[in-house]
Amino acid sequence: MEGLPLYPWYGNECCERLAYYGMSTNLVNYLHIMNECCERLAYYGMSTNLVNYLQIRLNQGNVTASNNVTNWSGTCYITPLIGAFLADAYFGTYWIISIVSIV
Repeated sequence: MEGLPLYPWYGNECCERLAYYGMSTNLVNYLHIMNECCERLAYYGMSTNLVNYLQIRLNQGNVTASNNVTNWSGTCYITPLIGAFLADAYFGTYWIISIVSIV
């Protein structure tokens, strides 16, 4: 394992490194799928009621609340692209998924 680089993890090197750390690829895939499911549930759960919350609790007008929800939605869709760039260029896929899942 000494000859394997920390990043990028491609092909068999990824599987060898996971086996070295005692993780199977099935476990990693399962955790990744569960993370995506939780992310989607949180996104759609928030987005359905966010305009009403901003109007009622924060006393925003309809236009301002809708604009804020649109900005939030756009941010939710652009941040995975930033994360993908960071994962591919600097950290490696599994490291960035683990770090973002913890945060």
